[in-house]
Amino acid sequence: MSVNYKKAGVDENKAEKLVEFIKIKAKETFTKNVIGDIGLFGGFFKISEKYKNPVFVSSTDGVGTKILIAQEMGIFKNLGIDLVAMNCNDVSVCGADVLFFLDYIAVGEIKGKREQEIIEGIVEGCKYAECSLIGGEISQMKDVYGKDGFDLAGFCVGIVEREDIVDENKVKEGNVLIGVASSGVHSNGFSLVRKIFKKKDYRKYYKEFNKTLGEELLKSTYIYSPLLAELFSNRLIITCAHITGGGIKGNLIRVIPEGRRCIIEKKSWVVPEIFYIIQKKGKISEKEMFDVFNMGIGLILVVEKGKVEKNLEIIKKHRFQGYIIGQVEKGEKKIEIL
Repeated sequence: MSVNYKKAGVDENKAEKLVEFIKIKAKETFTKNVIGDIGLFGGFFKISEKYKNPVFVSSTDGVGTKILIAQEMGIFKNLGIDLVAMNCNDVSVCGADVLFFLDYIAVGEIKGKREQEIIEGIVEGCKYAECSLIGGEISQMKDVYGKDGFDLAGFCVGIVEREDIVDENKVKEGNVLIGVASSGVHSNGFSLVRKIFKKKDYRKYYKEFNKTLGEELLKSTYIYSPLLAELFSNRLIITCAHITGGGIKGNLIRVIPEGRRCIIEKKSWVVPEIFYIIQKKGKISEKEMFDVFNMGIGLILVVEKGKVEKNLEIIKKHRFQGYIIGQVEKGEKKIEIL
């Protein structure tokens, strides 16, 4: 029996059609700094002359096992938005402007509609984050992912003036902590979620959020890049943290210097119902919930007292909800949630 690449699990025709679709969609995100087209061996992006002493900031991330719930529900577009958010948010909290994004989609078999939905989500996310999709890769590996499995990864590059790089040592006693609301679970903690709920549970309707559990869990991660770009350009924040895996404590501690502790009042914001449902169903302790999930806070800003109101005003302008959730004090470096 003769063997060819298609019989080995790689369909080049499907791949070529998908690449043509990506080329068309990616151009929607191009800025004047993009050079060339999708499909070359690398993506080309020129640096604006406005930067005097530029430093690149990069991030790479995926969306974890949220993919498995998307497979169960047949909802894929939001995963693309998640992928952009997880990378662009990490770059933006460093004080950088996001420039461009690349994706890596690994599949067992190309389905067509599924991959197109993911790409549409990536393009939508890039347009909102104001960055360009300049390249990527579609890899067919049936022996690794089986017929229906797939995985996603992304890579983002931003730029910041050297003198504007976020400096945690500028965090002082008396600084105020502002929490910016998340859309829900975002893209972390899904290994625990999947241990709690059975597949049939995802299609159960919940009046608390007027949709099925699966639809609520698959809400896309908020992209904070445009908000952060405005706050940093107006020098309104000292530093900030993107709240991902590890929760509030695990992420805020990364941008706090020695000799400073953060006191957070957990009753100062509205925790989305989805977290109470997860906690009750899994019989999870409150401490574990805060150690794993964002608990309704996707971003924490550290600001000077006199700049709190201006921050809240701009947060509202970007259609996010902001809360004053705590303050910085002198003491042993740690995060306390009271």
